Amino acid sequence: FPRGDSAMPERLQKILAEGGFGSRRECETLILEGRVEVDREIVLKLGTRVDPQAQTIRVDGQKLKIAHKKYYAVNKPRGVISTNKDPSGRPRVVDLIPTDQRVYTVGRLDKDSEGLIIVTNDGDLANQLTHPRFGIEKTYLIQVEGHPTREQMDSLVSGVYLAEGFVQIKSYLFKRKQKNTTEIEIVLDEGRNREVRRLLARIGHKVLFLRRVAVGSYLMEGIPFGDHRQLTTEEVQ
Repeated sequence: FPRGDSAMPERLQKILAEGGFGSRRECETLILEGRVEVDREIVLKLGTRVDPQAQTIRVDGQKLKIAHKKYYAVNKPRGVISTNKDPSGRPRVVDLIPTDQRVYTVGRLDKDSEGLIIVTNDGDLANQLTHPRFGIEKTYLIQVEGHPTREQMDSLVSGVYLAEGFVQIKSYLFKRKQKNTTEIEIVLDEGRNREVRRLLARIGHKVLFLRRVAVGSYLMEGIPFGDHRQLTTEEVQ
């Protein structure tokens, strides 16, 4: 933290998220699990306000250090996972970023999907990009078996029920039809687990290929598979 006068107290989960310990929800879990100490006392109450300059915060005994905020766009290849921890030792998105700072992915792409994923240590940005109430759109290019009809795709715009509740796509655009497959651009404003694949399966079409190409107004261009680049201030805004 910068030196100087004491900062205004902030919510503990916000400070942890900015320290790179995950999204705010993940940091709330850390607090509820009793893994967070403030001045050597375990804090279990969500929303506890802490002055990070005047008080010492530890997670699992590790002293919290807030680093400069970093923002990366990564072109995730297939076979790379989005979770920050993997006991199996599989390649992770965060392994593609050459930094010693603690960073984490914003949202997820499943192992068999590829394309744009944001990596940062800015909990505020992560929250704004992932929380449904902000409605940030994510754009995907997919290839499916067969030829979905316009009526079938319209039904996904109207919405269907999956195990966790009512879900729908924001919009779609047929891109190209081949003999046995169809390419479609799909826009979502939420991000449930494997949502695109499950929605297309609901109308009887298996997703063969999925690439995320945009988050909000940021369109990924010029980043090779497995590579990354830092976002500019304008892009973050």
